[in-house]
Parts: sequence; C-alpha cells; structure tokens
Amino acid sequence: MLTSISAIIAGIIFLAMMYSTITSVKEKEKRAAIIFFSLGIILTIIFLLPNLCPYPLNEILGGAFSLLFFLIILISFFPFNRKLRTEGIVPREKIDERDTMFSRNILEPGSENYQAYYNKHPEKQPFDEAFRKNPGLLEKGTAFYDKNIFNAATANFDIIEANRAFVTGNIAETQEPQEARQTTEFIQNLVKKMGAHSVRITELNDYHLYSYRGRDHNYGKKVQNNHKYAIAFTVEMNHEFIRNAPYALAILESSRQYVRSGIIAIRIAQYIRRMGYDARAHIDGEYEVICPLVARDANLGEIGRMGLLMTPGLGPRVRIAVVTTSIPLVPNKRKENSSMIDFCTNCKKCAEACPSNAIPFDDRKEINGVLRWQINQEACFTYWTKVGTDCGRCISVCPYSHPNNSLHKIVRYGIKNSPLFRYAAVKMDDLFYGRKPKPLTRFIQK
Repeated sequence: MLTSISAIIAGIIFLAMMYSTITSVKEKEKRAAIIFFSLGIILTIIFLLPNLCPYPLNEILGGAFSLLFFLIILISFFPFNRKLRTEGIVPREKIDERDTMFSRNILEPGSENYQAYYNKHPEKQPFDEAFRKNPGLLEKGTAFYDKNIFNAATANFDIIEANRAFVTGNIAETQEPQEARQTTEFIQNLVKKMGAHSVRITELNDYHLYSYRGRDHNYGKKVQNNHKYAIAFTVEMNHEFIRNAPYALAILESSRQYVRSGIIAIRIAQYIRRMGYDARAHIDGEYEVICPLVARDANLGEIGRMGLLMTPGLGPRVRIAVVTTSIPLVPNKRKENSSMIDFCTNCKKCAEACPSNAIPFDDRKEINGVLRWQINQEACFTYWTKVGTDCGRCISVCPYSHPNNSLHKIVRYGIKNSPLFRYAAVKMDDLFYGRKPKPLTRFIQK
C-alpha cells in the first residue's frame, strides 16, 4: 500500500518537473530547464526505490518517503504567517521633485535655476557634476549604445512628450450624475480593457503629491491638486525584454510601457472630464504625484528593497500611471502584504546584482516617518548616464519578476503563506536561475 503511494508521488513529481522544464525552456531559462529535468529524474528514481526493495523494507521506505513528501508540502504551503510589526506609511514631509535626478539632470550650468538649486544643496553638486561628464541617457558614446534600439526608445519618449498637452483639459459643462460604486466598477473594467494589468482606487492624500514640480516646463511650480481620489494602475513589461537588462532592449520595453500607461491615463482622464468632473493624468514627465506611493496605498503592492513598487503577480516588472479626479469613487482598502516585505528583507538579490551598488543590503530604516529602504539615486543615475539605458537590472533579477504562469504562481503562493517557504524560495531561485543571472542577450540583432 505505502509503496503504491510512493509510486504515485513519484509520478506526480515527474510530471511536475517535466512541466517546469518545458516552462523554463519557453522562458529561455536554460539553467533552470536543465536543473528541473535532472531533479525530475533523480527524485522520481528515489521515490520509486521502495518498489525495488523486499517486504517489509519496501513498506517502511514507502511510508517514510510519503510522510516526508506530505510534510514538505504542509510546511511549505500551510498558511501560518508571522506578523511583522505595524508599518508607519505616512511621510512627515512632501518630496520636492526638484531633488530627483531627472530634475537635476536638466539643470543648465550657469542658469538661474542651476545656481539657486546648488546654493541651497551644495552637497549634491559634486555628484551631479560627475554624471554630467558622461554621455547621458540614450546618447551616443554610452557603453550599450545601439543606434536602432536607442532611436526606437527615443521615439517612444517623443510620443509621450507630444501627449503632455492632454494630461489636463476642458471639463464638460453638464455634469452627469454618478453612483460611486458603479462608476468605480466601470472605470476599473475600462482600464483593464485598455491593456492594464491591475487597477485600484485610493483617496488622494497630501503626502502623495510633490511639493514643487521639477521638469523644464514647470520647474519650481508649487503643486496644487484638490482631487479627492486617485486611480492607480500598472502595465506589464515584457519579461524577455527586461531579462536583457541592463542592455538596450530593456529601455526599449520600459519606454514602450511608459507610452502605453500614459495613453491609458490620458484616455481615462478625458472620459472623466467629458462626464463633467475634473481629472488629471499623471504620466512620465508630467507627474504631480509619487506614483509608487499612490499605487501602494491603492493596494497594488508594496515598496521593495529596490525602491520600486512590488506587485504580487509581476513584482517590479511594471510601469505605473495615475489619474487623479473629483468623480465619485469607492476606494480600495489597503491590506499590508507583510510577506513581500519579509521576502525582500531576506532576498537581497537586487542589491547584489546592482551594477552601481545603489541598493542597500541592510534592513529598513525610518526615513521621513516611513520604515523603508533608500537607494542611492546618485549612483543609480550616474550608471545610467554611462551605459545609456535605464538599467533595470534589479527588476530583471527579482524572483517576483518571473512570468505569471502556473509554475511561478505556486511559488508565490508559498511565499505569501509561509516564512519557511520564503527562506527556501530565495535559495531555490538562486539554484535554478543563479544568484546573479546573466542577461539573455545584448543586442536585438543576435
């Protein structure tokens, strides 16, 4: 009897490992495919061994192997999460967009804004003068320059630039009566139909907003946004392209999804204005809000070690856009996903793989009233200006960034429910994919 159970388990293991092998081949993960196939053969043989032994040894071994198998399944997937301490999530002060690297990058040496900024922040000037000596993002002379890919990515950013005029617009004179729940459901369904991966609603809080704008066309403008709600959504970045990070294909995909998310946000904002309510799209280069904070509070994920939004299904392999509005909506209740924070605390894979050493290895610290990790944005951006891409290496190696198929959904389920599985999952990911996985390829021409 017990030998038969062991044989059935052997069959289950073999089928599961062969499925994992085929899935890995489709994902172009050669190392994982070889290990899954090898483990499938080895484990199948081990669980079939009791059938080759004489009685009663076969029953003893069959029982031991079966018990071991079910214990591993129970420990790995039974929900018994430890509770992490309650998080402080409300920053004490707003972020000034002028302090971000994108804003500092556009400061012209000798200009009035340049002088004013570095008079106020002299400690930042040495770092900024260093990156200004490099060729720059998407420029010739960078380490990963590719004329076709870089120009294709720049064309995407040109499209975003051309759509800036549509982030705001005229509001219809006649206001259509709205029922909050129905409107919320309609908008969420519409956003998904337009191509978003996930969408949620939150009340717009003061700390979601920048204090001052920092881009060339609105530099130093105080942010004033009285909208009540924020619609946050994510779009998926292609796994294969992101696996090329930090090479050129990664920024091509990144820019493509900035366009995609931006167009969706603009269309939703325009729809709301036509219904007679104010709305503003927040897209690349036109942010009044800190999108990861809004998305987190809308229950789309948590802020991980790399400083990006970590979503349950795609990890950081997303781009975010936001629409703020006065139309009546029903906000989603935030549910803290402590399993993701716990996983990030132990994993540290992004920190080890970061080519600029910009991601911290230590535990979270309270910064501006929030327990969080703080990346070195100067080191990160300086690397961008050397290689010409927006890197994305941290996104590429993150275990949460694997495709959202059955294989990885099972792993994510275990991570969500068991601290022991979270520990094991880091080791398994290192085994199957490597602690520092190599990029898939460098150029599209290969």
